[in-house]
Amino acid sequence: MAQSSQEGLTFYQEPRPLSDEATTSEWPRFFGPHDNCTTNDGPLLKDFSKGLSPVFELERGSSYASPIIVDGKLLHFHAIDGKETLDCVHPETGNRIWRFAYPFEYKDRYGFAAGPRTSPVVAGGKIYLIGVTAQLHCLDLATGKVIWKRDLKEDYKIPKYFFGYGPNPIAFNDRLIVNVGGREKGDSGTCVAAFDLKTGKTLWTHEDKWGASYASPVMATLHGRDAVVVLAAGESRPAHGGLLILDPANGTLHSRFPWRADIYESVLASSPLVLPENQIFISDCYQKGGVLLRFNKELKPEVVWEERWFGMHMMIPQMIGHHLYGFAGRNIPDTELKCIDLRSGKLKWQNEMRWQENGRVTGLFRGAFIKAKDRIFSLGEDGSFAELALNHKAPKILQRTRLFVARETWTPPVIYRGLLYVCQNSKGFDGSGKRLICYDLRPQ
Repeated sequence: MAQSSQEGLTFYQEPRPLSDEATTSEWPRFFGPHDNCTTNDGPLLKDFSKGLSPVFELERGSSYASPIIVDGKLLHFHAIDGKETLDCVHPETGNRIWRFAYPFEYKDRYGFAAGPRTSPVVAGGKIYLIGVTAQLHCLDLATGKVIWKRDLKEDYKIPKYFFGYGPNPIAFNDRLIVNVGGREKGDSGTCVAAFDLKTGKTLWTHEDKWGASYASPVMATLHGRDAVVVLAAGESRPAHGGLLILDPANGTLHSRFPWRADIYESVLASSPLVLPENQIFISDCYQKGGVLLRFNKELKPEVVWEERWFGMHMMIPQMIGHHLYGFAGRNIPDTELKCIDLRSGKLKWQNEMRWQENGRVTGLFRGAFIKAKDRIFSLGEDGSFAELALNHKAPKILQRTRLFVARETWTPPVIYRGLLYVCQNSKGFDGSGKRLICYDLRPQ
């Protein structure tokens, strides 16, 4: 291990060479290139049960943002010294290329991290960045120079909400589509807006009393038509929210499907999952559970099935064959990995995915998936990392290792060019600090 001359960087060793046969994918936004935590990266290390070798680590401020990796640049968004800060570094060395920062003020009323919840979005050589107080910046990817900026909180009177501003935007064609969650008209306002990618000019808005959730908008093709899929829900009494299907060209509302627990302190944080046959799965971990919707040619939803006990808190489930797999439940005590039949809506099995480790019970809890070709990996919320075999009969842990022991490991992992990137969002029980760690997952 060697402490780098760059403050906050510890470089351990160079990764193994990338093979000539390797396939790779960039990671341009929160849930990856397909908005479902999948990548075609591979081949990857067959056996990591004895541990993974770190390549480097970066000190991390307050943040739940994922690393974004595009064009040989890793973007690390976090809050340090009273500034929301975007570090652009080399993805194999951690060496900083440039840094962008701006002052902000935010204190989480529930005691969670006082930093960004969203990850950068990269499109067309530009970065689109929204912080926890809804300041929106467009930056040049090569230099970090500001191209344009908007104060969405001021423009649309966005309230603080439960945990600050949270949904990631999505870039589509020439526009950035944002679940704004404005309150210009008291209990309603601009719920969703589209901004010109080049100038930041508002192209269209959709007004609704539903606010900004902690789930991220995604794009779908329904019956051959482009559609913006937004799971919207702010802070309200009574609680309300649900799914919006909008035309990305002009913001026209195609359909609106209410789906949120009737509990004031409930949030929607699991992003919609677009599935084949014009279907979309959404879920609420508090009271409603999961629902599979099928859209007709007018883009109106029809309920295929509902399942109260298949509601995700933050993670996005994986589809394998005719089944969905996800960590369902609100908190650690009641979270289980479950399998549901997409055709019938029947739960096939549930498993706590826990084990004994150094005299204590641990597990994956509210874990996150990442699928690399045909391999399924999961990052547990206390720092465990496992490879799973999933089918409709039973799950199996093929191998696992311990990366660290720390709470709030909720940020989805990223795999890029055979390297694994994991965020430790809170101090470890071993005294380790918050950090972004790069591990070598390339085959030997």
